[in-house]
Amino acid sequence: MTKTISRLGALAALALGLFASTHAFSSEGGNLQQAGARLDDRASLQRGAQLYINYCSGCHSLKYLRYSRMADDLGLSEDEVMANLNLTGAKFGETIESAMTPEHAQQAFGKMPPDLSLIARVRGSDWIYTYLKSFYLDESRPVGWNNTLFPNVSMPNPLWELQGLQHAVMGKAEAGGEAQVERLELRTPGTQDAEAFNQSVRDITAFLEYAGEPASLKRQGMGVWVVLFLAAFTLLAYMLKLEYWRDVD
Repeated sequence: MTKTISRLGALAALALGLFASTHAFSSEGGNLQQAGARLDDRASLQRGAQLYINYCSGCHSLKYLRYSRMADDLGLSEDEVMANLNLTGAKFGETIESAMTPEHAQQAFGKMPPDLSLIARVRGSDWIYTYLKSFYLDESRPVGWNNTLFPNVSMPNPLWELQGLQHAVMGKAEAGGEAQVERLELRTPGTQDAEAFNQSVRDITAFLEYAGEPASLKRQGMGVWVVLFLAAFTLLAYMLKLEYWRDVD
């Protein structure tokens, strides 16, 4: 009886946790877009690494991912990584650190921007994809930007040159409340069209998903061989069964 009550309590706690997570997502804008990120697309991961280094690593580190590990997993040579993906002068075997100093971060944002090594495992790929597409200009904010998924975020849009400048179209204010963002409108085009920008964001999302668990690439590759082994073993076991019971009947 005690064990049953404990199990029911654990299930209730899990349900409350899921409800809290869902509520947190809805309070940050909800309506997540499907990222469609693929870890089996090496070209996408390579593009995502390049985009991340160029547009994100100036503020955010990946302290659990080494340049050498990234090169091995993404099929890049040491020369390619050090020439194109290392902007801080770090050694090949060191982790990917932010180019921003704590002093500069304190002046610009009041604190050091968070490390993004595990952001995909904490938030999910769809959240990252939607977040990067949801920035809009907001003069009331200290950095001049806001985000519909994460309202009042203290971060500028790192991809504004690619995406262009989005503005918020506000809906009608409810009684006693403030007007909410109804939709975002792109008024100044960027260097990429909508389809190309979506792909760029998808590439960054895939790279961050990989960075959160680099072993997942090798695990997926091993999975095929495991399935083939189990299929062959099942066939051999069945043939052995037939041979064993042949004389019994």
